[in-house]
Amino acid sequence: MTFTPRLPSILAGQPDLHPVVSYYDRTWVDYRLVWLNERDLAIHFGYHDGRVRSHSESLINTNRVLADLAGIKPGDRVLDAGCGIAGSGVWLTENRGATVVGITPVRSQVDRARARIRKRNLHRRLTVEQADYVSTGFADASFDVVWALESVCHARSKASFYRESARLLRPGGRLVMAEYIRAKRVLPEADEKLLADWLGGWMIPDLDTREEHLAHALDAGFTDVELNDVTLNMRKSLRRLYILSLAGVPVDRVLRRLGLRGDVLHGNVVGSRRQYEALRRNCWFYGMISAVRS
Repeated sequence: MTFTPRLPSILAGQPDLHPVVSYYDRTWVDYRLVWLNERDLAIHFGYHDGRVRSHSESLINTNRVLADLAGIKPGDRVLDAGCGIAGSGVWLTENRGATVVGITPVRSQVDRARARIRKRNLHRRLTVEQADYVSTGFADASFDVVWALESVCHARSKASFYRESARLLRPGGRLVMAEYIRAKRVLPEADEKLLADWLGGWMIPDLDTREEHLAHALDAGFTDVELNDVTLNMRKSLRRLYILSLAGVPVDRVLRRLGLRGDVLHGNVVGSRRQYEALRRNCWFYGMISAVRS
């Protein structure tokens, strides 16, 4: 199957993607210095259970848990929707024998991902393209699995993602997601402010509730839809980012005064604090979603 990236026209029609691209371009150094390494390549949170002994292992473990949830097996064709620098794609090809196509609107992520794919000699089974996951340009029924790990949050319309995923999946294909889930559509004013500080810092327009996610999936034609709250497994990783952000406040303050850190980087630090503060106030929870294309 050939695919011609459509990003220039997509960005023209989806202006909400511009701040997302800017966010990931400008925060790369922060992620690289304090969060990921060349083994896990992870721009996501870590799943803690009895299997892991370190932060990096928890990040890799998130891939394992989602892959088990989706039942990914050798030969499955997987779309990694919002793939970052292809950390999950590398893991799925090396550990599950899948063939993976990753997409991201962020050109710098595409370039970094492709460099790592070449280094690991995975180019025959893993490719990364620049595209929008709500309008991919792929043919109908192209994939066995659609995988979205902390990426759908950036879509203004989560329903659009579910519809595109249903279109892309073969009958019996599986959707698997890890997402931040809003506790209620309307929270007390102080909680809404806390949530807005987090989401604004990470260029997330809003979160959907459990009920909204389930409705989107059913409306798109999915069956066997399940949404599980795994916050207890993710909490240690969420708190780790909170502690790191607190430690980074003095540095962020000084560098801002020197003109070396702009609003996007400052917002990332603020968001990293607010996500955990909002979690402690039960404004949101961490969910894993699975569904089957009818």
